[in-house]
Formats: sequence, structure tokens, C-alpha cells
Amino acid sequence: MSNAAFNSQNGADGQAYANGPSQNPLLMPPGNQGYNMADQPQYFNQMPAKTPVQPGLYAGHHHPVPPPVSSYQTPLGPPMQGRPPVGPPQPGFPAQRLPPPPQSSPSPPVATNSYYTSPQNPPPPSWNYGPRPPMGTPPPANHVSSPPSPAMNQSSLGHAVAPPPTTVLHNASHPSGHPLPPGPPNSWSHPGSAPPPVTAMPTQTYQPGRSMYGAPPTMAPTSPPTAPLGTATPPPPMSTPNEAGQCGNVASSASAQSDVESTDWDVDQPGARHTPTPGHSAAVPNSFDHVETGGRAMTAPPPPQPGSVGRQIGQSYPSLPPGYQGMAPPTNSGPVHPPAQPYGQPPQPYQQPSAGPAQLSPSLATLSLQSQTPSALRVVNLLQERNLLPTNAITAPTPCLPQDLQKINCNPDVFRCTLTSIPQTQSLLNKAKLPLGLLLHPFKDLSQLPVVTSSTIVRCRSCRTYINPFVSFLDQRRWKCNLCYRVNDVPEEFMYNPVSRSYGEPHKRPEVQNATIEFIAPSEYMLRPPQPAAYLFVLDVSHNAVQTGYIDVVCQLLLENLNSLPGDTRTKIGFITFDSTVHFYNLQEGLSQPQMLIVSDIEDIFLPTPDSLLINLNESKELVQDLLKSLPQMFSKTMETHSALGPALQAAFKLLSPTGGRISVFQSQLPTVGVGALKSREDPNQRASTKDIQHLSPATDFYKKLALDCSGQQVAVDLFLLSSQYCDLASLGGISRYSAGSIYYYPSYHNQHNPSQTERFQKDLKRYLTRKIGFEAVMRIRCTKGLSIHTFHGNFFVRSTDLLSLPNVNPDAGFAVQMSIEENLVDMQVVSFQAALLYTSSKGERRIRVHTMCLPVVNSLSDIFAGADVQAITGLLASMAVDRSVTASLSDARDAMTNAVIDSMASYRTSVLTIQQPGLLVPSCLRLFPLYILALLKQKAFRTGTSTRLDDRVFAMCQLKSQPLSHLLLMIHPVLYRVDDLNDEGALNINDRTIPQPKILQLSVEKLSREGAFLMDTGSVMYLWVGRNCSLNFLMQVLGVPNYSALPQSMNQLPELDTAESARTRTLIGWLREQRPFYPILHIIRDESPLKAEFMQNMIEDRTESALSYYEFLLHLQQQISK
Repeated sequence: MSNAAFNSQNGADGQAYANGPSQNPLLMPPGNQGYNMADQPQYFNQMPAKTPVQPGLYAGHHHPVPPPVSSYQTPLGPPMQGRPPVGPPQPGFPAQRLPPPPQSSPSPPVATNSYYTSPQNPPPPSWNYGPRPPMGTPPPANHVSSPPSPAMNQSSLGHAVAPPPTTVLHNASHPSGHPLPPGPPNSWSHPGSAPPPVTAMPTQTYQPGRSMYGAPPTMAPTSPPTAPLGTATPPPPMSTPNEAGQCGNVASSASAQSDVESTDWDVDQPGARHTPTPGHSAAVPNSFDHVETGGRAMTAPPPPQPGSVGRQIGQSYPSLPPGYQGMAPPTNSGPVHPPAQPYGQPPQPYQQPSAGPAQLSPSLATLSLQSQTPSALRVVNLLQERNLLPTNAITAPTPCLPQDLQKINCNPDVFRCTLTSIPQTQSLLNKAKLPLGLLLHPFKDLSQLPVVTSSTIVRCRSCRTYINPFVSFLDQRRWKCNLCYRVNDVPEEFMYNPVSRSYGEPHKRPEVQNATIEFIAPSEYMLRPPQPAAYLFVLDVSHNAVQTGYIDVVCQLLLENLNSLPGDTRTKIGFITFDSTVHFYNLQEGLSQPQMLIVSDIEDIFLPTPDSLLINLNESKELVQDLLKSLPQMFSKTMETHSALGPALQAAFKLLSPTGGRISVFQSQLPTVGVGALKSREDPNQRASTKDIQHLSPATDFYKKLALDCSGQQVAVDLFLLSSQYCDLASLGGISRYSAGSIYYYPSYHNQHNPSQTERFQKDLKRYLTRKIGFEAVMRIRCTKGLSIHTFHGNFFVRSTDLLSLPNVNPDAGFAVQMSIEENLVDMQVVSFQAALLYTSSKGERRIRVHTMCLPVVNSLSDIFAGADVQAITGLLASMAVDRSVTASLSDARDAMTNAVIDSMASYRTSVLTIQQPGLLVPSCLRLFPLYILALLKQKAFRTGTSTRLDDRVFAMCQLKSQPLSHLLLMIHPVLYRVDDLNDEGALNINDRTIPQPKILQLSVEKLSREGAFLMDTGSVMYLWVGRNCSLNFLMQVLGVPNYSALPQSMNQLPELDTAESARTRTLIGWLREQRPFYPILHIIRDESPLKAEFMQNMIEDRTESALSYYEFLLHLQQQISK
């Protein structure tokens, strides 16, 4: 995140292009990571060479292919022979520092949890990187449209509201919910008929009835496809020309809704309409399916490849010290940038200077990345090279593109692919055993964002792609789409360049010069006026909640930030509180004080005065302020212990559904009465179990179904869980997960007893209240034909086929998608991906943010490996593993992650290495892959054998699915610095601040010293561990204590001392905090501190009672690869 993350308006309130603002080109990141490390001394007792991988263990060898099976429905098969699990050592292991070569022994039976087939007995399929499931696989639960909700009958009151502020009401009308088919959360597979199974490693993928895709010759414009393949019937034309091409907003009349809601519209394409995909409900009130549409037709790819036998991990090895003595540190050579390639075209009339895909030299198609990026393919023996972590932060690899395209490609912090070199065929991708997917941070705060106002937004007439830097201009009047290759006309208005104020240079317009750009949408992108910003706060006021003291914090922060809530003069606000009853607050202008209305009939919740509960903030600001000042005292003496969360959410939905908006729910305990009531499912005795973890899936579908109703009405629900006891986040989280909301979790929250959590809650809530927000949003991801998207990860609902419904979008939300190669890309030199986010700003503007990324196509395994982005691969695998944990089991997910490393390393060894050598060999770009996967296995979401509360585990899983990659990496693999010797060497200078840049240390106890002080950054928490013999200078100049014994047991802030050492340390911690939107708390701990155990749990490279050390994990990988 840029340093302007908190202050940037990101275009939402910035000036739009009128007659030529200055250019804002996005900066490209550094080049490919490469670390030219000096040869390292060998470990003691180095392991001898292993035998090559036996034929048939991996795809590419001929073996019988079983019929396709649904990976979500098929039960696990019986145990089969294969790679042995990690377990106790074989008899005969001598007691020495390092394990000797594994003894030959028969393979014990193991579970079936691999990606690939076993030659003896193929098990059911597990994860599959490429193809979608065949027809018949039910879409996962997160993406099933609910049927249209019946009209909410406004119940007439049985008696008039009494004049006093408090009124008790009863009623008996309650809408019924709609049952939904079950399925895995937060992932979606595109339905469609599946072709026959693919045999092992064909050289080309062929689908009958489909012509081969390639870069077609220049041709006249052709008519667009009538409907996506696999849909029911061709879409009928729409008769009203005025509605054609309207997007994104809900019709204000019932007739407009009935005519529009069940369709998927093509903007800028009058009359285009798509039949809803089977499995998705046709009509949901206030549906935005027709918004940013016109996606390319997609067919089902080949069925998933069957998985092979699994390999269990996590069982204990004998206590064996890593034995890393005598290792020399690596040469700190920094990132290696690939040299620019000489593929520029000579100047031609009307052609853009930066080469588009159709203008690249044909030699790019056969470009050898190995010759351009030797550092990425340098062979690393993990058993010999110890110090693999770079001393500074790792940057994303740079795609091997001509310099012109590199400069304008999308920022990897926003749009990133797991492979920066795309394989030509699915069979080549399968052989590499690497996942193909995208990671997005689409609404990220950006310090530079070009904003364009234009009455004409130029898009491809066929696939609806927005014009971007990677299209080709054939001449002044025609451009070729970089996704479907259709030739389009340049509109007359586009001929004028607002930047240079010149005519006749369309290739110099901002849309063609910036890979990330935002449009202010014209009126045809709306069906109704953009909705106002609407905020509804739902607060738990039961006895448990009042005791935590959180209500005081919420009310105080709201009072301080009322004027900073994003919005305009139309902004609306409302409040609901609840315990065993639900309390509404009449804040209508003209009242002398707020009026509380109590509805005690929670079985049949209704709105007592619908028109005065959600009010204009500017008109009733004084009443709102009065309520916030009095609310903490109103319930201070309550003894009501029950919680009616479900009815309160139903009431909130009824209140916001006419307009849409955001519900902020604050909950402190398990819901106990009314609909959605839950019972405790956690067994504290099973927290440290090494077996499968139970109750990771919801106990009821109430919260999920309500979330889908919310999504249909453009309402998102954000959940703040503040509790010291089990709250069943696995069930409650559904209300946010399926409505595109956010989840915040503060375990053991208490104002007085846990001041660090209180500080974190205050900082998070202030950010939450004041950050920018997008309403009634939809997002679609497009890609070059031949590629397809088949699974989504994140908090959202798939409204139709590939359109993500996001009632709210915030700058802290990340998404991931899995992709496959449907048709060969043999004739293509580059492919492109485009994400378009259509939303309403808090100021009431309809805007479209577009990100476009271009990547090269390669035809060799070595080039695929050279372009692997190990961080993006880890992030995508983490999301996939969360889904596996919920739909199958935690042990399945752990095995699948381990197998992902084994299979990719085995593929590299057998198919890329020309000379077989002893050791565990990987390309330099994947040298951290085993370390990251081991870190995931020890992360709260997936660890076993370590006491982990169920809500803590589920929250970690929620974060892995919804956080942007930059935030995920700190959660997965924390960063360790030594800070007692900070200096200005290599420091950054930002805004007149000098920020020290200490070296990153490995997460091992051997890197600690009792003479030093070490800062560990885990993302949400920072630990400053002070050694017992730390220098008096650091203790006095930074911590403000005379000696070690004077250091408090619990310390959460650094004193502001007027010393250079204090300034450096505080500057470093402040800078690290600025890099993320949430506020990490700081714990200063000493040897005797209770928090030292948490600090040590993050030492990923060390062995624990229930998990392997890094070196033992490497030995396990080598043992499996060498079978």
C-alpha cells in the first residue's frame, strides 16, 4: 500500500478530466526477483542422491483415466498405497544431528488427497488447477441466487405509539425464508456440459465444434455472439431503445424491475440480453445483473483430473536440531531486472508508440525466458543453501515483456497472476503442476488514479472489453480488441485528446496510456438515481456487551467522526439496539429528543415507524448526537443476558432494503433467542487435537440466506465480534461473507482488562467509519479468449455466471480467481486480463474502475517456472485450502498443500532439469515455496496439535479468503527484525522522514540473541522481544527504563523519548503500521512474559511438539519426490 493509503481520496472525490489534466502513469515494480547467492557450505551429514521419480506418479505418463467425478460430491475413497505419511522414524535411525537417508520400507496406506493420479488405483479428484467441474456439480453455496423475496408487508400497528419515549409493540407478520441448496462457501464453479476426459498430456487441446483460437487476421467487424455457450436460449431483443445499454442501478418502478431484473444486460449494446445460467435464480429484487455485463461466452473445460494418494504431515519427528551451523550469509545482490527486449516497432502513422499485442515481433512468441531471466531459473539446493530469505522485502516478478508494455502494465499490488508467463496449453499447465489464477485488490487506495469524464466510454462491440493500453490501432479510425481480436471503430469523440487538447491522436488518450483508470459513468449506466450513502448501526446491549465497555468506544468515535462519514447532503443514518428484544430509535426532525420504540415480539419482527427510523444525517444531526451521548448510560444497569441477533438483523434488512446501504453489527456473545439462535459447538478439550477439526461449517443456513436477501437489495453487513467466549463465527460469518461485508474479530475484548485490544478496536473503527466506500457495485473479470475463469474466492455473491455482486466495496477487500486454459494459445504472443468494477461513490456518482494486465505466452516448462510468482501462488493455495477444509476436512487441506509443493518440485526435477543431481533442487524463483507452505501449515487456520480456539481458527480462514495478498503474506510468514542496533544505512527517505530498513531475519530461535531486541511483525500484532542481556543503552534510550528488571510485564506503547534511538524505532514501527489499513497492536515482551509463547509460535522454521522444523519438512519433501 502506498504511503498515502489513509489520505488518498483515490479518485472518489478527485477532479475528473475536463480539458487536460496531467498524466498519472502507474509506476512499475522492480524486476524479477533473483538472488545470486554464493555457494554455501554443505550441511553436516548431507543426504545422498535419491533415485529419480518413478514413472506414472505424475500427469504426463500414460495411465488409465477414470471417468470425471465431482470433487465436491464424491466421498473419499479407501486408503491406497502411495507416498508414506510423515510419521515416526523408521527403525534404525541413529541419534545424530541430521536425519540420515530414509530407509527402504514398504509404503503404508495413506489417505487420498493429491492432485494427480496414482498408477495403481486412482482415487477421486481433489483440487484441480485448470478445468471446471462437469455439468451436474452444484454451485457452491455462496453463489446460489435466492428466489425473489415476497414483498415485505408493512404490518399495521395494533395500537398507536404512545407519546413517551419508550413504546412496546407486538405484531405477527413475518416473511418466510427461502431454502437454498448446500455447497462450499465462497467459491463458485461455472456450470456447463463437460467434454470427455482428457488423456494424459496431449500436445494440443481440441474441442469439437469450436474453431481454433489464435490471433485472427484483420477483418471487418462481425456481429457479436448471441448468447454465451451453455445458456438456455438466444436472448430476445429488447424493444425499448432507451433501456438499451443501461447498467448498474435498479429501476424505480415495478414494471421496470420485472422487465430487467432477470436479465444480464450488455451496456452500449442495445437490446442485448442473456438468459440466466441454470442454477441461478432469475429474479432477485433490485438485482444488478444487468450492470457491467457483456461477458465473453464461456464453455466448460475438461473435467478435473483425478487426484492421487495423499501424504499426511504434521506428525512428530524425533527431536533433531536443524544443524545449520557454519552457513555463510548469502550475497545481498538485490533484485535482478530483466534486460529490455528490442521488440519495438518503427513509428507508423496513427499507431500508438507502445506496442500492442498485434504489433509485437513474432519472435516474442518463442522468446526464451531462461536467457532473459537467469536468476529466476538458477538451480537452488534447499538442503545446502540455508539463508534463502532476502534481506529486504520481496517484490513481485516482472513479466518478460518489451519495455514499452512493462512500463504501462498494471500495478501488481492491484492485479497479479500466479504465473507471469502463461502456458500455451492446458496440458503444459498440468505438467508444470502450478496453479493458474489471479489475485485482485480492485478498490485499493491509490495515490495516483486518472479519472476520466466522457459521454462515450469506448468498449469492444463484441466482448465489451474497455479500451486499454494493450489494444492495437490499425489506423486512426479502427482499433483491435486485445481480448477477442474484433476490429472496432473509433468514435468521433474519442479522436479528441483532453490531455494534449489535440485532435486525431486516439492512441494518446488517458484510457490508452494507463492500465488502471476510472470513468465517471454517463447516464446510460443507471436505471435509477444513484443511491444515497446509508449507514445503519446495530448494537448488542445485553449484559455481556455492556460489561465489555465497547458501547462507550463506538458512541464516542461516532460522535467524533459524524462529519467524516463518506457521503453528501443525502446521507442517511439509523440505529437499532437489541438484547432479548429489539429497540428502534425515532430520530425524525422536529422531535425534542430521540424516541425509543421497543418491539418485544421477536418471532414476528416489524418496523414500528418505517419513515422515521432511517433519517437524513444533516437534518437530524443534533438528535443523533443526543442519542450517542445518552446510549452508553441507557443500558448500564441492564441484567438482560439474552441476545436476539437474528430478529435484529431481520429488522435492519427491512429498514435498509428500500435504498440499500451498509449495516454495521456489533455482537458480543452467542445469539440465544429468536431466529438464528445458536448453541455452543466448541469442545475446549479438542482445541489442541491432531485429528480433524469439527464445526468449521455453519450450524444453520439462516445467516447465509439472509445475506443473500441483503445482497439482492444492495445491502452489505459488516460484523464486529467482541467476545471472550465462543460465538460460532463459522455460522455468524455467513451474514458478511455472502453480502460482500467485512468481519472484525476482537477476542477477549474488555475496555479495562485488555487495553491493547481496545486500542486496536478504536483504530480499526475509525478507519472503518472514514474510509471510502462504493455502493451497489458489480465486478466482472474478462480474459483473452482461450482462457476461462472457473472459481472465485472472497466475500461476494455471483449474481450471474461471472458477475460478482458487491453491495458494498471497500478499499481493504481482496479477491482471487482460479483459471484454466480452454483452448490452445499457440498463435498468441500475449494474453490480457481486465477487471471492471462498476460502483456508486458516496457522493452519488456512478463510476467504473478498470484494471488491465498483459502477460506473455510461452511454450516451454522452463519458461513457465521462470515466471512463477511464489507469493501469489501461496495466496491462491491458501484460499483453495480454506474451501477444502470446509467442504472436506482440515487434514485433506493440509495434505493438498503439501502435495502442491511435492508435485511442482517433482515436475521441475523430471521435466526441466537436464542433469539430475543429489539434493532438493528448485528454481530460484520457487526457493521460498516450501517455507511458505510450511508457514501455512503452522498458521492458525490450518495448524493441528496446538491449542487454537475455534473462532480464532475460523477468523483466520476468513482473512485468508478476503484479505489482499500484501496483507496475507504477513499473516502467513511474519517478518523479524533486530532493532537494538538500528542505523541510517540503507534507510528510506519519505516526506522528510528517515525510515531505518533493518535486515529481515529468518524465523528461527537461532537468530535471536539475549543481547538484542527483536521486532516481529505478524500483520495484526507486533511483538518487541527484549533479551535478558539487552544493552542498557537500548533500555534507557528507547524503552525508558534503567535496567531489564524495571521493564513492565505488560507494555503496549513505546515512550516518546527525545533520543535518536527512540526516534528511529518509533519511525520504523509507525512506517510499518502505515503499510496496512488495519492497526497492528504492539506487545513489548520479556523472557518471563506470558506472550512469549505466542511470539515463539511464529518461529516457523523451528520444530514444535506437533509440527516439523523447516529442515525436517525439506527431508520429507525429498523423500516423497525421490520415490
